[in-house]
Amino acid sequence: MGRYIVARVLLLIPVLIGVSIASFSLLHLIPGDPAVILGGSQATEADLAGIRKEFGLTDPLPVQYVRYVSQALHGKLGISIRTREPVADSLVDHLAFTLRLTMLSVFISMVVGVAAGVAAAMHHNSWLDSTLMVASLTGISMPGFWLGLLLLLIFAGTLRWLPAGGNSGWEALILPSVVLGTGGAAHIARMTRASMLEIIRQDYIRTLRANGIPEFLIIYKHALRNALNPVLTTVGLQFGYLLGGAVVVETIFSLPGMGQLLINAIFSRDYPIVQSGMLLLSVTFVSVNLLTDITYALVNPRIRY
Repeated sequence: MGRYIVARVLLLIPVLIGVSIASFSLLHLIPGDPAVILGGSQATEADLAGIRKEFGLTDPLPVQYVRYVSQALHGKLGISIRTREPVADSLVDHLAFTLRLTMLSVFISMVVGVAAGVAAAMHHNSWLDSTLMVASLTGISMPGFWLGLLLLLIFAGTLRWLPAGGNSGWEALILPSVVLGTGGAAHIARMTRASMLEIIRQDYIRTLRANGIPEFLIIYKHALRNALNPVLTTVGLQFGYLLGGAVVVETIFSLPGMGQLLINAIFSRDYPIVQSGMLLLSVTFVSVNLLTDITYALVNPRIRY
């Protein structure tokens, strides 16, 4: 098991290197000068030159990249060009909110998706199966920004049951987490259904039924445990998709998460915030996938080899 974990960790190194290169390169390809944005329209050329020198923008791109990676490895993410505050402080505050939103969305996806998938498999080719699969297909196809605006209109605008956004408590997370969790629940439901249909047709399930084991125990103690193996991988991938989707959802609901922080930083060409934010999200994503692989290996010991 230890050798398996070490191998998985080593595979993450080239992924993180690739992410750092891509985020650094793409950001510098975007037109615009952060010195002009920070200095304003009244800044002189001498002022702009001072700003560029202060943040190392006059150095060649390879030198800037090496400095960026070296500082990141030492836990120093630099100073924000826009706010002049430490990047690490801003990222920690905003990432904590995004992680709360993402974990709540994952929980909704798992509960709704697994329940719908099991119900569809147990009533295969029935009206319930067809209804749930159509609903899951709708959930996959539905754009998150459209669903978010629709829920805002109904529950925040017309009914006034929930806040329209902001950081006003747990109520502010309900609508965004439902929007984020809808697509994930749809994917998990379809995966759970397919996996359950494969498991319940195997010989050992027929043997359990022939021995008089209650159907409830057969489904939830024996069949579902084995059927969840591929679902775990789907959940790990969904976590990464939800982190990315949080950027759009947080913008729609005006939430103080990584999405709002990164979008504002992109508009202001705040290189340290964008580079460090993308790297932090990538580290979070690959860490969750690593935990998913380890969990998968614990559930199914054959994976270790």
